[in-house]
Amino acid sequence: MTARALLLSGGPHPFEATTPLLARILESAGLEVDLTDVPDDAGRRLGSGGVDVLVCNTLRWRMRAARYDDQRAEHAYAMPADTAAALDGWVRGGGRLLALHGAPVCFDDWPGWGDLLGARWNWERSSHPARGPFTVHVAAPSHPLVAGLADFEIDDECYGFLDHTIAIDALLTGTHGGTAHPLLWEHRPGRGHVVVSLLGHDAESFTHPTHAEILRRAAAHLLRAHPPKDELCRNP
Repeated sequence: MTARALLLSGGPHPFEATTPLLARILESAGLEVDLTDVPDDAGRRLGSGGVDVLVCNTLRWRMRAARYDDQRAEHAYAMPADTAAALDGWVRGGGRLLALHGAPVCFDDWPGWGDLLGARWNWERSSHPARGPFTVHVAAPSHPLVAGLADFEIDDECYGFLDHTIAIDALLTGTHGGTAHPLLWEHRPGRGHVVVSLLGHDAESFTHPTHAEILRRAAAHLLRAHPPKDELCRNP
């Protein structure tokens, strides 16, 4: 049976361009892709089964700062307790999550989201330079997500100075503010498996051949490294 991905999109970024590109990358990794732009719908669908990988290419948070006044009505989102419980239970119970770019910004009223990802955006100190070219360094050349790949240049946003909730073993890094920041890592909360890539601001990032290859590998890696569902049920 073909594995299925649920791709959560939407928010104040060019997702109308990036989400179709990402869907094609996931399909090239052998996944059937369903789309939603409603986090609560994603929570319900995870609970009903039939989702093998949840992919977050979205940017949804409460947008409380005054500079977001003109966007708040369309894009602001507060996480209901039942949706948070559904996401947390699904991932920790053995679900697979691929979280991209703005994911650490999302769901800012739910600390557990940062615990699932291994990092969260800190509005007092997290930052990125203006979108532009920078060098991405391969930090763990033996890891299957980046094995055989060389350092590469990409036009994107280099996120940094996040609050890390785990000790991150970076697979890719980028430098700004005089510091090398992790841009790609994996995390295993509970019985779950999470891959986080902070790249992916716009369409140019998703059409970069090395970035697209890393995302294909990430999707395949999440599927391949995951134990069968019946084995998960036997685990304490």
